[in-house]
Amino acid sequence: MRFFLPQQVCHDYRGFEALTQIYSQAEEYFLEEIEIDMGSTFWLDADMCAVFGAILYSLGDNLNTVNLVNVQPSVERILSKNGFLSHYGRVKIPDSWGTTIAYQRFDVTDDRFFSGYIEAEFIHRIEMPEMSTGLLKKFRESIFEIFSNAVLHSRTRLGIFSCGQFFPRRNKLDFTVADLGVGIRQNVCEYTGLNLSASQAIAWATVEKNTTKGGSVPGGLGLKLLGEFIDLNGGSLQIVSDDGYWQRVNRNSSSYSLGHRFPGTVVNIEINTADTHSYVLTSELDVDDIF
Repeated sequence: MRFFLPQQVCHDYRGFEALTQIYSQAEEYFLEEIEIDMGSTFWLDADMCAVFGAILYSLGDNLNTVNLVNVQPSVERILSKNGFLSHYGRVKIPDSWGTTIAYQRFDVTDDRFFSGYIEAEFIHRIEMPEMSTGLLKKFRESIFEIFSNAVLHSRTRLGIFSCGQFFPRRNKLDFTVADLGVGIRQNVCEYTGLNLSASQAIAWATVEKNTTKGGSVPGGLGLKLLGEFIDLNGGSLQIVSDDGYWQRVNRNSSSYSLGHRFPGTVVNIEINTADTHSYVLTSELDVDDIF
């Protein structure tokens, strides 16, 4: 079976539609030869490798053989630099410009490896806006909470996927984490008893203190802090789960339904690297510094 990617796959509604459409058409295949034809694809946002890789891994878990064919040279170059294509028979090439955040798959027990990965590949990049020690710690914890939520809530057995990319011309740094789990809607509906759509469930999960965690563990804090940061920074936040698509940009949130479902959850944060402000937690401010 052969499937075709469109000319562009960006981390936007259309990009998720294109990838989830392939998944919807092939998810029932078993012991098949699956080819993804990229002959018409001249651009693929590298951070979307987390989403693409998760879908291909899921298809491979059904004992299908998955191959990428007719990869355009410009796309092959960047996806060889971040290590994505090394999982599909290509050789990884050096990233001499240092713009990639390596594509990785983590097992649910790899929390220490993920922590080291985000520290080295994302948190301490020179393109990141300046943050105080306290905020940097909270920011790190917020990113790690995404991984923790994938472990606690998704019940995935297939792992967690991440990738990122710095786009110098756009002044954007993107980082994406995807899991192959039960999805936000199932978790929220089971916990609340409400009959919510996927996009409604995502919106519920982004509210501070809304959580499906048991006990006294606070929820929603990681996404709340990330949302507040990107509001100030001029970046954006995206969450996709099942057929729900939610985004926050320019201080406004919106949600839509995809035509097809993603078999898990995706969180993408986009940092505006042209931002020259320095950031600090309110709790770190010295009252004398205000006047």
